[in-house]
Amino acid sequence: MKLYISRFILGALFLFTQFISAQNLQKNQFKVKGNCEMCKTRIEGAAKKAGAKTAVYSIDLQTLTIETDKVSADDILKKVAEAGHDNEKFKASDDVYKSLPGCCLYDRDLQPVQAESHHDHHANMTAAHAKKENEFYVRGNCASCEARIEKAAKSAGADSAEWSAETQIITLAFDAAKTSSDKILKAIADAGHDNEKYRASDDIYKGLPGCCLYDREFTFGEPNPTAHYEEATKHEDHKEHSSVSNENSHNKQEKSIDGVVVTGSKAATSLSKKEAGLVFNIDKKELLKAACCNLSESFETNATVDVSFSNAVTGTKQLKMLGLDQKYTSLTKEQLPEIRGLASAYGLNFIPGRWIESIQLTKGGSTVTNGYESITGQINTELLKNAKTPETSLNLFSDFNGRAEVNITSVAPINDKWSQTFLLHGNGTFGNTDMNDDGFLDRPKGTQINAAYLLNYNDLEKSGLGSHFGINFIRDERTAGQVGFDKKLAQDKQPAYGVGIDISRFQVWNKTGYVFKGKPYQSIGWMNQYVYHQQDSFFGLRNYAGKQHTYYSNLIFESILGNTNHKYKAGASFLYDGYEETYLTDNIKRNEIVPGIFAEYTLTGLKYTLVAGTRVDFHNLAGTQFTPRVNFKYDFTPQTILRLSAGRGFRTANVFAESQQYFASNRAINILPNGGNIYGLKPEIAWNYGASLQQEFKLFGRKSTIIADFFRTDFQNQVLVDLDKSPQQLTFYNLEGKSFANSFQTQWDFTPFKNFDVRLAYKYYDVQADYMGGRREAPFMAKHRGFINLAYATNKNDNGGFWSFDTTLNWVGKQRLPNMEGNPAEFQLPTYSNSYAVLNAQISKNFNKKLRAYVGGENLTSYYQKNAIIDFKNPFGNYFDGGMVYAPIMKANFYVGLDVTF
Repeated sequence: MKLYISRFILGALFLFTQFISAQNLQKNQFKVKGNCEMCKTRIEGAAKKAGAKTAVYSIDLQTLTIETDKVSADDILKKVAEAGHDNEKFKASDDVYKSLPGCCLYDRDLQPVQAESHHDHHANMTAAHAKKENEFYVRGNCASCEARIEKAAKSAGADSAEWSAETQIITLAFDAAKTSSDKILKAIADAGHDNEKYRASDDIYKGLPGCCLYDREFTFGEPNPTAHYEEATKHEDHKEHSSVSNENSHNKQEKSIDGVVVTGSKAATSLSKKEAGLVFNIDKKELLKAACCNLSESFETNATVDVSFSNAVTGTKQLKMLGLDQKYTSLTKEQLPEIRGLASAYGLNFIPGRWIESIQLTKGGSTVTNGYESITGQINTELLKNAKTPETSLNLFSDFNGRAEVNITSVAPINDKWSQTFLLHGNGTFGNTDMNDDGFLDRPKGTQINAAYLLNYNDLEKSGLGSHFGINFIRDERTAGQVGFDKKLAQDKQPAYGVGIDISRFQVWNKTGYVFKGKPYQSIGWMNQYVYHQQDSFFGLRNYAGKQHTYYSNLIFESILGNTNHKYKAGASFLYDGYEETYLTDNIKRNEIVPGIFAEYTLTGLKYTLVAGTRVDFHNLAGTQFTPRVNFKYDFTPQTILRLSAGRGFRTANVFAESQQYFASNRAINILPNGGNIYGLKPEIAWNYGASLQQEFKLFGRKSTIIADFFRTDFQNQVLVDLDKSPQQLTFYNLEGKSFANSFQTQWDFTPFKNFDVRLAYKYYDVQADYMGGRREAPFMAKHRGFINLAYATNKNDNGGFWSFDTTLNWVGKQRLPNMEGNPAEFQLPTYSNSYAVLNAQISKNFNKKLRAYVGGENLTSYYQKNAIIDFKNPFGNYFDGGMVYAPIMKANFYVGLDVTF
């Protein structure tokens, strides 16, 4: 029944798309004279009374934009003239004109483009501050617009130019003997940006990137409804909008290739107002607020993603989103599949934090162009590759319990078209950390070497061609278990329990795109990647090894239907996964071959955006799968935004690789086949629905944002991991019945005073499934969570130095724990865990733009799980279990670090 309801909802949304597209409104723009807000009200009222569906008057441009269906434009303009306002077709009578209020008596001889000077004397300015003599209104949306506007101003002779997306004002400094404001504003219009004196040509305006297509009708001095200045820079060192090539950033490349162009966010963390989906952009500045040694530690100051330990022996971490495990989230790097398959358990450790330029976090179903596996959302990581000048950085890190790491990154342009990036990472854990005195290491010892090289080519302006190449190699070796374990000796030759995990990983990828000449809205992009992953491991007397070969290809064509309000993408993808796994004495091989096709349509209106897409994948083992997804955004006002989403996803479960957190136990694996072709199991299918409301307002005279969202996920054939059937078994089987996850989150961001940011969040989860023993809550999932993040920075001194103070408090409510009644009483767990709080804090000092030092602490409350390992004294016995983890394993841990830029 739910399937039919879901299809009905999606069908209704598709019909809604057709309904909107079918509206046959005629949109026209005419010159109409007026002065002030009273004129604006009178003109728009007369037009609507005459039959216009919509009427928007611009005082600054002296234009009236109307949409009509049955009534003629002449009839409307005649009524406007009868109301007292001259226009390009009709002139108001002298008697009606003279009867207008004094402030509305426009100069009947003024040219429309000059009317602004008269209007300035009496208009009620609604901008944050009145304009000064050297300030001028210029329309634009984002950081890309900022770079383009300022470049045009300087090319016309301005000594300095600073444009603000929030106020829509450019502040100029220039030598009047060499240039003039008229010349500068004319150059800005020629670059594509309307201003108070000149209007850009339609052809140039339409050639701007989609994110730069500002609203041409809003009144100067009022908020720009399409501006997304929250994504623009808040610090001078991040003004450029990045793309395939880092040279001159988006200022040089104003064309884009979907899936190939790389866009870094600008604010530390921001919610994209222009995206139809709920997309958070996390910049590398946000990652500097915590230790952030790798991707698993990149979300400590983010309320959306939950990070938890998954195992008391190996110490690995896992992400959860919308109340579900990370395997239901698409984890990509450079928009290419990354942490999946055999990399599921430890892949988060393979992306060093200092390599990350930005992270894009999407809640709910993401675009169909990126594949079918996204169910709860997508987390995409972009690597460092943007610098205007050569930049080499060194990072040194060490904690007080024997962990150290070094990162070297070098980003440099080769010439005006080529640039390259070298990334090198090494870490080692050498100390025997056992804070709970159970004889087991709280985290594994070992080393990792990680190296990557990126090469970028950008000639989009001339030839229309851009390309990005990357190669990455990883070698990771870990040893865990009892403190006295010797990895040099075989497990059966020593009494101590040990764990050994050795991983080798190699990947190479390319993304190439072409923008069609004379058609900046039309492009084609092709992405290819090959990955080899090998793991050799043992957990006591239990051995597990696996090899994975993956080839992925994705071809995307993007263009428009008539105009940029109707965009579409279409393409084809191919995925090959070759698996070979050995568990105990069983050898399991399979090949997954998945060709697919997809299409996506984007409809953009004045206040709404609708993205509707679908893909069909022909899986050799899972059969033909249909994946529709819809995202809808409606702007009630520029500050009040509603989003709705619905979509389907599917995936094939890797039951061994994804459940390694339970291998350090006595549990025997038991798979109950259900007629499927993957371990005898059918593919997992899920429908996800979501709604969110974003509200911006002023508090303490500064921007404040509240976001509330609700998501529901319904599963079919979910592969359940049953920990309750028996404490000596790990049982897998397909769902028969219902499985759902309800997620509610509300988040409040505000700035009570300068340089002090506050983020508060509350999350509620209701995650249940029909297990073989009946419906139960999912284990290790707290229903209630609280989050507080405080960040303060001092003002910069003349050398660019400043202090930063950051602290984050996570409160985790009680969690249902697996049923252990089959064990003796001393080896059982309570039904629910206790709630707890974890406090992290960091202080950093930027001495200048080149040198930064920091010190911090994790889990400063020192709350830890005292019974993290069940029956730790007898690791080879029937009751030993290291997978029952619901809280931190280590007490307070302190660290220091140093960043040097050359």
